[in-house]
Amino acid sequence: MARTQNDRHVSRQRGVITLRSLLLLFTGGMLLLVLVAAASVSFDRFRGYLSGQLQGHARDGATAIGLSLSGAIDGRDPVASSSLIDAVFDSGRYLSVVYVNNQGEEVVGRETSLREVDVPDWFVALADLPLPAGEAEVVRGWSRLGKVRVVSHPGRAYEDLWVVTVRIVAGSALIGGLGLIGLFWMMTRLMRPLRAVEKQAKALGKRDFRRRVDITSTRELNQVTHAMNQMADDLGRLFEGQAKLIQHLRKVNNEDSLTGLASRGAFEQRLKVEVESEERSAPGVLFLIQLGAFAQYNQSYGRDEADRLLIRIAGALNAFVNAHSDSFAGRVTGAGFAVFLPGVSRADGVIWCRQLVEELDGIYSDLSAPMDVAVHAGIAQAAETRKAGELMSAADEALRQAQMEEGSACHAADRDRPEHHDSEKWRVMIGEAIAQGQMSLWMQPMISSGDDEVLFHQVFSRMKTVDGWIKAGIFVPMAERFGMIPDIDRWVLERSLVLLRQEPDTRLALSLGMVSVASEAFRKDFLEQLSAAGSERRRMQIGISEQAIHHHRAAVGLLVRELNRLKLPVIVDRFGVGGVPFSYLKDLRFQALRIDNSFVHDIDSHDDNRFYLESVTTIAHSRGVRVYVAGVETAREYAALQGVGIDGAMGYHLGRPFETEY
Repeated sequence: MARTQNDRHVSRQRGVITLRSLLLLFTGGMLLLVLVAAASVSFDRFRGYLSGQLQGHARDGATAIGLSLSGAIDGRDPVASSSLIDAVFDSGRYLSVVYVNNQGEEVVGRETSLREVDVPDWFVALADLPLPAGEAEVVRGWSRLGKVRVVSHPGRAYEDLWVVTVRIVAGSALIGGLGLIGLFWMMTRLMRPLRAVEKQAKALGKRDFRRRVDITSTRELNQVTHAMNQMADDLGRLFEGQAKLIQHLRKVNNEDSLTGLASRGAFEQRLKVEVESEERSAPGVLFLIQLGAFAQYNQSYGRDEADRLLIRIAGALNAFVNAHSDSFAGRVTGAGFAVFLPGVSRADGVIWCRQLVEELDGIYSDLSAPMDVAVHAGIAQAAETRKAGELMSAADEALRQAQMEEGSACHAADRDRPEHHDSEKWRVMIGEAIAQGQMSLWMQPMISSGDDEVLFHQVFSRMKTVDGWIKAGIFVPMAERFGMIPDIDRWVLERSLVLLRQEPDTRLALSLGMVSVASEAFRKDFLEQLSAAGSERRRMQIGISEQAIHHHRAAVGLLVRELNRLKLPVIVDRFGVGGVPFSYLKDLRFQALRIDNSFVHDIDSHDDNRFYLESVTTIAHSRGVRVYVAGVETAREYAALQGVGIDGAMGYHLGRPFETEY
């Protein structure tokens, strides 16, 4: 309802007449009114002048005829009188010449109608000149013989009036046209800064503080543009400060201050979500890595060199986790590190652990020569019945076993536990599922925090195997590693569009894999499908993970701009774990954030995460960006999140995933 009202408000704003048009209409109307009034006055005055001329002409004619009949010609002689009147009438300057006696009886006379006037009939009817009669008495000596009545012919007057009227109208039209052209030019020039200010205001409404107005005009408009530029600068600085605050809070709450890796608390919180939450629990392996003889290295080379070593080690760990989708690393002790790889079997984990230990040993040995140093690692496999603390203990025990070796070593715990699928098995299973259509579209509702209504449904795939349905959280990380996620994302998009066509009231959100976002071919196909989809695409939102923004900034920028052009809302997925400065919201137009599950798990008892979410929500709302959360699994978590001010939430507590018919 709020969205509908907002759309109507925006529609009404767009339908309002522009200020330039209003001024042009008003000023142009006033100019035309003045010209019409001037033309009307000129027409009326000239018409009055012609009427007076006709009356004077008729009076002069009557006087001349009366004198002629009274003197030179005997007015008592009808024949002579008729000859005189015929001669005068035939001049064509009179409409009527009549001689009447004292009894009012016509003695002689000539009359004609108003014909053959070289003006339009409608103009004659419009002008309707009065036809006053001129009179003069006819006398003989002291005897009064009668009267002469004369009416002048108005044909010439109508013709003169027509010519003058045409000239008045043409002159008024020319003056009016030139006036309107000049007025339009002047208004366009004067309003140019105002249009620039309007565009700047729209940009500010979209939280784009980079637009400036450099056009100068009148003093008042110059002051307005200066104030708008100043406000844009102030808002930009305010947002920069807010973004830095969020980045600082993220670092304080989640990052190790020296290495930039996740702090111990943040790592354990995220590990807890990965292995304990019902929604994301998945197999995987945990590495615990320890630098041997680090205390001796610190004493021998000093704290600065020790810090430089830890930073080099952290850089290698970051490169390792970047190469393995959805994996993450943290610093758990002074010289101790942890890495979790979801979806990985113990056998593959041992291979990758040995490669990682060998690389770290090379870094350590180069910086510590001629000291004899080693790197040890313990591996433990996640399982459905194993809690995060138990997994850490098992990996720690395996680390102790590795430390008993003379040199660098990697030791795996739980050798008697059933082995999970190795990489090659995963590759075959995912490839067969895609090729044979052993996939199913599932949905989970996003619930509004205010009224518990469904805002939209998140769509994702599940894979069918002989062991049953496998969650996306289990096989998607492996599909990312094998570069197979674009095929899965294409399939999900096709099924989602079918669902939207069949269910016109449904809204969906689709999240893209990092490999999909980075692929130019996928982006092209994806955008072509959305462009061809028609109106149903307007009911879809696209999610892009924060990790994808971090690693593929250019590709994400191109994709987001195209999605904005298609008017598809874009969501930043898994916000908070990508390590990206919050200022990217200034450069790319995102409509929503979806907070990562690791910040939501046990938030009712985690004050730091709750404060962080409150800060993020406040700043995001100031930018017009909605805030959603995922992974809500208890009523206590949901109650705490509602107090934070989020816009929507999803999780097993609010609505379990369900399979669609499509």
